[in-house]
Amino acid sequence: MPVSKEVSKPEQSELGKKSAYDPVYNPEKLFPIPRKLKRDEIGVPDESPFFGYDLWNHYEVSWLNQKGKPVVALAEIIYACDTPNIIESKSMKLYFNSLNSSPFKDADTVRAVIEKDIAERVGGTVFVTLFPLPLKNKLNLLMGFDGICIDEADIECTVYEVNASFLSVDNETVDEALYSDLLKSNCLVTSQPDWGSVQIAYKGRKINREGLLRYIVSFRNHNEFHEQCIERIFMDIMRRCQPEELTVYGRYTRRGGLDINPYRSTNPIDMKAKNNRLCRQ
Repeated sequence: MPVSKEVSKPEQSELGKKSAYDPVYNPEKLFPIPRKLKRDEIGVPDESPFFGYDLWNHYEVSWLNQKGKPVVALAEIIYACDTPNIIESKSMKLYFNSLNSSPFKDADTVRAVIEKDIAERVGGTVFVTLFPLPLKNKLNLLMGFDGICIDEADIECTVYEVNASFLSVDNETVDEALYSDLLKSNCLVTSQPDWGSVQIAYKGRKINREGLLRYIVSFRNHNEFHEQCIERIFMDIMRRCQPEELTVYGRYTRRGGLDINPYRSTNPIDMKAKNNRLCRQ
């Protein structure tokens, strides 16, 4: 079935609405949203200033084998940030739920179907890896990001709407990685909380850490999807701090069995990079 070419907006999705679960496989549940809608607002130029990817982990994957016996698995889904669309997260959950009562020959058949369905809707290559249980130590779990945690700074916070004016630099040149576990924003449509950690690795004039932490905290009441928050952080730091190199990596906690982990960098990146889950994931 052909994918609709009409521009999809978040409010047209099933987010925040009562949704029926499909008893059979239904790829039409996947709801694409053009990246350009928010990138124009954030100020991302048509010639993108970053490379990167969106990496999803899905912890509630299941289908039936040809004898009707359930198979359960975890899924890793990854596609480049230059695809024209993202997938709205509730629609991803509803799509995977439509596999639950559908028979498939084997895990490789399921993987190929998922790759094809998502690729058609994001408009680019998608890589899917399935991890049928038991996992036997196939996943990598970290306590936290590499780098310096800035969360211990004893700062006063009174601003909870995004404010890039907190960002500043001094004249010292550094090459460092900073991270915070205090990132919180809200879903663009439902205003449900999204919790995450963010790593900022850069080379250039030293970013004021207290100001950076206030900036991260200022996302607390901000409504935007995960991918858009990370791109906003990238663009704000590039404008205000003008680093020579910059990477912004967000790892969000799961909601509805899914976590989303956007990565944006001035440097090209191998999309098959190691998927290191943080302890909250």
